[in-house]
Amino acid sequence: MNILAWWISAVALGRRQSALSPEAYRARRLQLLLSAVYVFGCAYRSVFLVYDVPRICLFDTSLSGVIVGRSVATLAELCFVAQWALLLRETSRTTGSKVGQVVALALVPLIAIAETCSWYSVLSTSNLGHVAEESIWGLSAALLVASVAVILPRAPAARRPLLVAWCFAGVVYVAFMFAVDVPMYWSRWLADEANGRSYMSIAQGILDMSQRRIVSHRWEDWKHEVAWMSLYFSVAVWISISLIHAPVHKAHAAPERKRFAGTALDLNAVG
Repeated sequence: MNILAWWISAVALGRRQSALSPEAYRARRLQLLLSAVYVFGCAYRSVFLVYDVPRICLFDTSLSGVIVGRSVATLAELCFVAQWALLLRETSRTTGSKVGQVVALALVPLIAIAETCSWYSVLSTSNLGHVAEESIWGLSAALLVASVAVILPRAPAARRPLLVAWCFAGVVYVAFMFAVDVPMYWSRWLADEANGRSYMSIAQGILDMSQRRIVSHRWEDWKHEVAWMSLYFSVAVWISISLIHAPVHKAHAAPERKRFAGTALDLNAVG
């Protein structure tokens, strides 16, 4: 269904090309391509489900390997945050928001750091890296919400309901991350520490994640992953697709320019 929705979006964008400026079409075309990586990456991962740290999967196949799934996830998530960064930069420029432009530049590097923390956890099997990863995601979303809130008063009235919706969704996401996701990984790390768990080195982790797969269909092994996976492979994908159709923001002419244009018209009329 998600792949079909993306394909329909691609067709719709092609039909809109004549109504968009070349610059606006290129921007939405880039959104389409970035969304494709995220949509198809999530489609792959939703079929070949993997619970990274304990190496649990649904199918005993190399396609379910942790190293494959984590690589796909890294590329897809960087593309997803790049969608947000580009749209924030576009909106910030047209509304003159310096705060938004700075945050737009910071989003992808922040998530690159988060992905590095994720890889550390997957390789070492220590959930402490996931605590850092999810905290950075939550922080990035909070910065995004703050930027949109700053932009809101400067945006055209017709665009404000969409910006308010983005703020609301962002607040819900931040609340989920810091109330549910981060505490979950923190509690797992504390439990491992209490049990005296020994962690792998990076070299050991690479070898282990390349070879070891534990096939499990037991609810007990998957139940703690269901909440985030369900939202990740549905709502997050729909948001990625929706960004392809985000309204094109147009900068307002400066007052001096308007006055000059009005004067020119008056002179032409006199002439």
